[in-house]
Amino acid sequence: MKIGVLTDIETASGYRMAGLEAVTAGPEEAARKLSEMVQSNQYALIAVDQRLLPDPNKAVERVMRGRSAPVLLSLPNLLDTFSGAGDAKAYMRALVRETMGFDIKL
Repeated sequence: MKIGVLTDIETASGYRMAGLEAVTAGPEEAARKLSEMVQSNQYALIAVDQRLLPDPNKAVERVMRGRSAPVLLSLPNLLDTFSGAGDAKAYMRALVRETMGFDIKL
């Protein structure tokens, strides 16, 4: 079983760089895509961007009935996390530089 992330297109590449499977969606299609991810039985954990679905458990309550997996985890959007607290691009560049040993241009 895998770990998946349901997020926006801008944030997906960061999760993919970390080795996670990222599914992209807009707010209007997020509940449908999350439902598809749950029904695929491929995921042990699905992290969901709070901007897309503030309450992912409620969005797929009917689909999750009787299931113990996947676990749904609501995550703040990366841009929301760093707004006002610093530059998100600079943070990601520093993180990649420390982890991988080289600089990237975002």
